[in-house]
Amino acid sequence: MTIAEKINVDIITAMKAHEEHRLTTLRMVKSALRSKEIDKREPLTDAEQTQILSTLLKQRRESVESFTKGDRPELAAKEQAEIGMIEAYMPQAAGDDQVREIVTTAIAHLAASGGTKPGPRDMGAAMKVVQQRILATGLRADGKFVSELVKAELAK
Repeated sequence: MTIAEKINVDIITAMKAHEEHRLTTLRMVKSALRSKEIDKREPLTDAEQTQILSTLLKQRRESVESFTKGDRPELAAKEQAEIGMIEAYMPQAAGDDQVREIVTTAIAHLAASGGTKPGPRDMGAAMKVVQQRILATGLRADGKFVSELVKAELAK
């Protein structure tokens, strides 16, 4: 069952249970997925659906930060609740150790294929390989955290 199918089922469940906030959040997610599907003119893959959910989560996290700075705790709490609802549809988050392992193996692979140890100039190529490997494992990881690990590993 795809993410969109799960959301459709959960929308019906939320309607029956009269869960208004959950219903509006799920409809917003469905709308974002459908909009991207219309733009693309073909069904979305699981990876594309996950990417859209990641974007929505990032937007919510930024909103929480802004509302907290603006002394609006009620709005920050609402956004935090939406984050929890959206994260339920995301794949399992990779642990710090798993991400470190993927980063070190990817950089070792780059070193072996290039003949020389990659340096800070090779950040883009390293990030590309690391992100592909993370996607291939079916896990998800925070891009900022991955970037910091890659930068630290390349500086060695």
